[in-house]
Amino acid sequence: MSVSVESGGTRRSMRPSRLRAGTVAEAPEASALVSRTVLDRDGVTLADVACRHRAGCGQTSEHAIGHMLVLVRRGCFVRRVDGVETLLDPTLAYCMQPGQEQRYDHPHDDGDDCTSLVLEPRLLASLWGGDPRLPSGPLSISPRVDLQHRLLLAAARRGDDPHELVERAIELAACTLEHVDARRVASGRPATARTRRALVDGAREALIVDPSRSLPELAAALGASPHHLSRVFRAATGATVARHRMRLRARSALERLAGGEADLARLAAELGFADQSHLCRVMRSETGQTPLSLRRLLVS
Repeated sequence: MSVSVESGGTRRSMRPSRLRAGTVAEAPEASALVSRTVLDRDGVTLADVACRHRAGCGQTSEHAIGHMLVLVRRGCFVRRVDGVETLLDPTLAYCMQPGQEQRYDHPHDDGDDCTSLVLEPRLLASLWGGDPRLPSGPLSISPRVDLQHRLLLAAARRGDDPHELVERAIELAACTLEHVDARRVASGRPATARTRRALVDGAREALIVDPSRSLPELAAALGASPHHLSRVFRAATGATVARHRMRLRARSALERLAGGEADLARLAAELGFADQSHLCRVMRSETGQTPLSLRRLLVS
């Protein structure tokens, strides 16, 4: 595509563009694009992508290297794939398939900011009716989903609980894809109240045995998709799987503190908290008290 823009009464040819997140290309201008991974675990990778390339026409040799959902936060650009051009802005998202040839053109000099979300194929297939191939056209993003996306990114930048971040990332992908085909996303949901209750009880029992088990691991063991396990669990208990896991750890900490445990660093490490500060934050959130105060109150 030959593109030009009007600026100050003069016509300016568009310059070569940059490498987009999740792609490989010949001779990319690396300084124009910064991609910072803020979450990478349990088959989920979330990245904050900033493009500062000036207006220009992109290369045609960029290839996607994974199944990726990209949400635009700021700016606009033109994506060309399979001969189809789409103007993308913060009201839209788009999907990338492995090996897909594409090109990105920029009508303005001020760049853009995006968030990329990669789900490993098995996880994506469990979310999307058994098939990891994502929709080809642009996806409309509602204000609710856009805020959900931005809050997730902010939480990941802060370094919030990674289990909670994974669960929220999977939910974001599901909410985005539901706008395309809600029935497909819902296809694996347990059909009866009895099966939903059994699923929730199975997850709770498994977490008692091993609170460190991730949402995808739990779902695989219970024969459910992570997305449906998360939604059913929250509907039944009022808490996410990640929040329930943290509450179990807090209860274990209370039991240890009541027994006189004095080494908070050791307590945090043995119960699966990130560190002593994380333990203190969780205990204050759960009880309104610090671990030291709780020990004084609980030791007989």
